[in-house]
Amino acid sequence: MSDAQAGVTGPDLRTEGIGWSELADGAMRVAHAGDDPVLLVRRGDIVRAVGALCTHYSGALADGLLVGETVRCPLHHACFDLATGAALHAPALSPIPTWDVVRRDDRIYVGEKRERDPLSPLPGVHPASPPASVVIVGAGAAGAAAAEMLRRQGYDGPVTIVDPEPDSPYDRPNLSKDYLAGTASIDWIPLRPAGFYETHRITIRRAAATGIDPAARTVRLADGGTLPYDALLLAPGAEPVALDVPGHDRPHVHRLRSLADSTAILHAAEHATSVVVVGSSFIGLEVAAALRTRGLPVHVVTRDAVPLGSVFGPALAAVVRARHDRAGVRFHLAADVARIDERTVRLADGQSLDADLVVVGIGVRPRLALAEAAGLRIDRGVVVDASLRTSVPTIWAAGDIARWPDPRSGRSIRVEHWVVAERMGQTAARNILGRAEPFEAVPFFWSAHYDLQIQYVGHAEQWDEAIVTGDLAGGAGSVAYRAGGRTLAVASIGDDMTSLEAERALELAPRDAAPPR
Repeated sequence: MSDAQAGVTGPDLRTEGIGWSELADGAMRVAHAGDDPVLLVRRGDIVRAVGALCTHYSGALADGLLVGETVRCPLHHACFDLATGAALHAPALSPIPTWDVVRRDDRIYVGEKRERDPLSPLPGVHPASPPASVVIVGAGAAGAAAAEMLRRQGYDGPVTIVDPEPDSPYDRPNLSKDYLAGTASIDWIPLRPAGFYETHRITIRRAAATGIDPAARTVRLADGGTLPYDALLLAPGAEPVALDVPGHDRPHVHRLRSLADSTAILHAAEHATSVVVVGSSFIGLEVAAALRTRGLPVHVVTRDAVPLGSVFGPALAAVVRARHDRAGVRFHLAADVARIDERTVRLADGQSLDADLVVVGIGVRPRLALAEAAGLRIDRGVVVDASLRTSVPTIWAAGDIARWPDPRSGRSIRVEHWVVAERMGQTAARNILGRAEPFEAVPFFWSAHYDLQIQYVGHAEQWDEAIVTGDLAGGAGSVAYRAGGRTLAVASIGDDMTSLEAERALELAPRDAAPPR
């Protein structure tokens, strides 16, 4: 834990200040103003004073990366403007505070603290060509981030999110991590406090969208209503794949996608004595880790010979497997489930596993039915251009359903990660308001397995070589996935700076040639 995370540290910048020579050009230093931790950053003769903690998960920004007039959080790569405090890149949605900086007698002090409403537009920001109304289907990562960005860009028209879940928007990644493990309370889960969306005139219609009429520009709802739109963003996300075996629909068999799903697993875990997780996906293994943290015996049944081997390669996958082994998870590899009975799971080889709680984590599929019925172009996802616009000019798509042209690989890709979806929603919102902004964010995700935190930047479906640096087994190292001599992605553990620097390198990488197919 850094000093910034531990609390206030260093001199009080209101009363003591620090000497000009104590803050080197290009350096960051943590101090405080009263009870507020403050990050000082010097660029030449300009000094900025901003909040020292990321507004996402309170990461210490002093441990992050300076890029121009921005700072990036080491935990999950949120990015903030040092001049305004604005949250530029998700997963952080709220700005950090700023302070006026005063130089007296060759010392640096801070004056007035400035805090902004999370959705207030910055001075001079206004929509280029605002639509009369915007409807967003889905209150997940992409939909919620898009709605907020519309307001942050100064859009004053009606914004309506259509979503049937009673609790959305919420922090979905936590559902398979700390919340399920019991180390995070329900208070952590909402993205915003009660009344936030009403205050900012964002309407959430608690109904499922059942159809779209692109010619009439309307969305039909399951409650019988119809919503007109001038611009529409489709962001319905994905749904977990069901296990197609006898007994898959028994009441003790669960899948995990929603807050209700996670809460149901929590309640079942309170009385369970044995757990079988089917599938070694990220969700499957994170669930296994969470339930082992609760002290339950856990068996993982998977068709994979190496869990997560196709994503991470053998070296890092072995580290993940070893961590689960140390925690007491029992793996059944290259195995199939034949049937699920009341208290057992029977495998295809005849083996029987005790299980009064079964969680299926064998992947998700994008929710494409609305787009298909509306006649949008589909190719293993909703096809969008670089601005995330679909084949119908008044409809955009973002998140798990969208297949977009990746400028680095030269291919169209679809990525099922929270931060990617949030950033897509933000870009789509700006383009709905008349910007012509290509979506060029480097994909990023993180995965947690007990105390093992993995960060992954880039996108590598296939690679020629996986180059290991550092000591993965010792808890600090990285893997660079390369094809045709180019780095496509980097995964790291215990090395936040390598992950941040890899993200920046991928942003700056040449885009004029794709690696071999």
